Amino acid sequence: MERAKERANAVPLTPAAPQGSVAQALPRAKARALVPRPRSGRLGTSMKEKSRNRGISRPMKSKERSAMNGQEDELMRLRASVNCATVLERLAAGWALDQAESTRKALKFRRGPGEIVIVNHDGRGWFDPLSEAKGDVFSLVQHLQPSLNFGQVRKRLRSVAGIAPTYPVLRKLPNSTDSAKSPAERWAARRPLRRGSPTWRYLTEARCLPDAVLKMAAAADVVREGPYGSAWFAHRNHDGVLTGIEMRGANFRGFTADGAKTLFRFGQGRGRFSRLAVFEAPIDALSMAAFEQLRADTLYVATAGGIGPDTISALAQLFEELLCQSGAIVAVGTDNDAPGERHAKRLAALIEAAGLPWERAKPPADAKDWNKFLKIQAGRGDDE
Repeated sequence: MERAKERANAVPLTPAAPQGSVAQALPRAKARALVPRPRSGRLGTSMKEKSRNRGISRPMKSKERSAMNGQEDELMRLRASVNCATVLERLAAGWALDQAESTRKALKFRRGPGEIVIVNHDGRGWFDPLSEAKGDVFSLVQHLQPSLNFGQVRKRLRSVAGIAPTYPVLRKLPNSTDSAKSPAERWAARRPLRRGSPTWRYLTEARCLPDAVLKMAAAADVVREGPYGSAWFAHRNHDGVLTGIEMRGANFRGFTADGAKTLFRFGQGRGRFSRLAVFEAPIDALSMAAFEQLRADTLYVATAGGIGPDTISALAQLFEELLCQSGAIVAVGTDNDAPGERHAKRLAALIEAAGLPWERAKPPADAKDWNKFLKIQAGRGDDE
């Protein structure tokens, strides 16, 4: 009886699986990682943490926004009320306007050998013709005084805001009606270069240029007779359009006030040249052409002393033509002095950027420039 009661109270066992089979296991719940439950109504990561993780900055306060707007307004006011010429006159010692080399569109300021700043855009812009430096009044102050930070620059500009430059009015030609004409009209009104004229005598006697070169220059219409025995040299763009006139006499040098400096061009190789010779002045270009007996493969050009935007554009077009010629090369014949070396360095950067080879074509005999060398050859090395 007792055994019968024990069997009745025992828990029934799972029937044994037949031999050779696998017993079916009871399903088990999948294990889960234990994570803390977020607080009621929150998503586990706070909004502050999300903002920090995503790099979201805090909203700008109204005071900060107002201060930034005030700074922008002041920068605009200073750009509009400060003339770059005033900066050169009042904030930097030693700078003076070169009236002879200035035009109404480009005022040339000098300070010592090789230091030049051209003011353009009605006083709102500037550039250094012997480097890549350019910009507005802020960059001009930093160009002149690199040690100043931007806050110090602003402080200096405030002191000259609204002050007009004091440079004298550009010199006008004796004939006031002539100055109102365009460069092309003024060029057409001058006589072509003639043997025996005062201009011819100036170029042959004072500058020692041979008759053969002057005949070719006259035939190419790159030189005309100016007043008082001066010589006028044409600056033309790539299409042959006259853009300005460089003027040179025994006691005078200048450029048409309303003209643009591109390039003086001379040679037989126009359109088919493989060598480009670059100089600062047209007389130096003619002097090297005379020394070389006017090489047929060479185009001789001059920049009028600096390298402005229009000159860079003209050179770039000539470089493109050169790239199509086998054995192409650029000869840099700038002056043999410190400013000339700066000019050469600037030209070299442009030439290398165009992918062309170049050579430094200094005048022989340690002459300052190619015309000086021509004078030495003629036995007049002491002439200025």
